Amino acid sequence: MSLDKSFDPRAVEQRWYRRWEDAGWFAAGAEPGKPAFCIQLPPPNVTGVLHMGHAFNQTIMDALTRYHRMRGNNTLWLPGTDHAGIATQIVVERQLEQQGASRHDLGREGFIAKVWEWKAQSGSTITQQMRRMGDSCDWSR
Repeated sequence: MSLDKSFDPRAVEQRWYRRWEDAGWFAAGAEPGKPAFCIQLPPPNVTGVLHMGHAFNQTIMDALTRYHRMRGNNTLWLPGTDHAGIATQIVVERQLEQQGASRHDLGREGFIAKVWEWKAQSGSTITQQMRRMGDSCDWSR
């Protein structure tokens, strides 16, 4: 039997992740009388993709949330959303510059549409990255 030089976790993770999600193992607890534990995931900027600093931070929050969930506490790890409008605006303006355009060329409504388009693209990438890093987060909210 020969082993690959590096492990590709995608096939294994997809199978187990779906099973855990279907079983509700990521859902927040809400049983009266039990101690509560909550962390709000700081919202990442939608200016790109997550980096190792995010992974480290989320690993700690994931471990703390799992620990409290395993102790029987009502737990909630609440994911945040983007808050960096100015930084996002700059990213979109730079993209337009590369295309030889500016926000003024698009007008207010056109530029806002471009920003929302970028937010959907970058934000969904970040959300998927966060889901893979933070399995104990309650994504149903």
